[in-house]
Amino acid sequence: MAAAKNHSSHQVFDVSIDMQTQVSASKWVDDDGRPKRTGTVWTASAHIITAVIGSGVLSLAWAIAQLGWVAGPAVMFLFSFVTYYTSTLLSACYRSGDPLTGKRNYTYMDAVRTNLGGAKVKICGFVQYLNLFGVAIGYTIASSISMMAIKRSNCFHASGGKNPCKMNANPYMIAFGITEIIFSQIPDFDQLWWLSILAAVMSFTYSIIGLGLGITQVAQNGKFMGSSTGISIGATVTQTQKIWRSFQALGDIAFAYSYSIILIEIQDTVKSPPSESKTMKKATLTSVSVTTLFYMLCGCFGYAAFGDMSPGNLLTGFGFYNPYWLLDIANVAIVVHLVGAYQVYCQPLFAFVEKAAAQRYPDNGFITEDIKIPIPGCRRPFNLNLFRVVWRTIFVVFTTVISMLLPFFNDIVGLLGALGFWPLTVYFPVEMYIAQKKIPKWSTRWLCLQILSAACLVITIAAAAGSIAGVIGDLKSIKPFQTVY
Repeated sequence: MAAAKNHSSHQVFDVSIDMQTQVSASKWVDDDGRPKRTGTVWTASAHIITAVIGSGVLSLAWAIAQLGWVAGPAVMFLFSFVTYYTSTLLSACYRSGDPLTGKRNYTYMDAVRTNLGGAKVKICGFVQYLNLFGVAIGYTIASSISMMAIKRSNCFHASGGKNPCKMNANPYMIAFGITEIIFSQIPDFDQLWWLSILAAVMSFTYSIIGLGLGITQVAQNGKFMGSSTGISIGATVTQTQKIWRSFQALGDIAFAYSYSIILIEIQDTVKSPPSESKTMKKATLTSVSVTTLFYMLCGCFGYAAFGDMSPGNLLTGFGFYNPYWLLDIANVAIVVHLVGAYQVYCQPLFAFVEKAAAQRYPDNGFITEDIKIPIPGCRRPFNLNLFRVVWRTIFVVFTTVISMLLPFFNDIVGLLGALGFWPLTVYFPVEMYIAQKKIPKWSTRWLCLQILSAACLVITIAAAAGSIAGVIGDLKSIKPFQTVY
């Protein structure tokens, strides 16, 4: 059955290649018969920044605190360089053959199918979609923590810090879930550009507030806290905890950079000429540079402000209590950003399931028919698809329930960041690039690429081990559906 299904999907792709040669690019249509793509370096950069500067930025002070002033920034630069380099390799795999007119690969999995094929496609799909699923859960938890932080900071302010202000996370997770069900009905990635730009603005807002509060705290302290080797053994943690937490910090930093999984989908929104890979290289350089500068500032000033006591989340771990209205603005910005980022990450997963269902049951009206709803003041009607409504709603409900069940997802997100980093950001881009450019085995270039891949595998294993140790620690104190902060 699987073989037959695989065979049929190859036939579908063959037809699309013929289509591409027959349909000439016109004013409204691209060379593959799809509506004209309009993306530029700036929209692609906005999509990447939205995906990258997520809630990951707020845990960087904690990550640098585990590693110290020397290793922390060094590890961050290392991850940013590896992410940039492998992203340029990956962007070269968007078209097969000629970089201007070759067959397009619309998704990460299509690129793996075209360049590598076989079992690797299934492995890639499993890792990619598991990762996206994990991110959806992580974002649900992060947003509920920020919503509660708003309530708590006002409660602290009202009681003058005397009331511990305990509260249950579940209503906030449910509210986030309902919002996502509504936004999930947006049909396609290219219709999300406004949400991406809004989310990118929000991520800058809360990152700048976190940075500003960090700088103010450093000025109040009159000195930079922290040490060259990180959190001190004995006073705060044992030798073993220090090792596990350092490994977990690697996972946190890897997660903060993980956007390769949606790079091809973003590239598919970009117009040509110039070739999409050229535009994407510029967008990657712009966004990774901006992100790294931001991460350095937020992470380093957070650590300089709090030293060993740096909280796991800079704006909700109550490193800061005042000015409470500024914290509220920052946490509102986090929630708005996470609403957008959830969509940017989940759209490829939604599209995959919908495409597979349409190929499997092409004659089923429930799956394939769109109901056109005219929107006042809009040129294009809104396409309502019943299958899309049902499946996306079920997905959001499922992720929300799991978030309520496993509220310590920070560690599991570190684990997913670690597990996703090597295969998706390093291994597949390197292997696809070698296959596409036909780099000979044992040549200097081939050896360098393999050494890079092996080194990143070692980092991934260490980070995964650290996160697993964190999860085991959390399981001892967990009560499902009773998350109180």
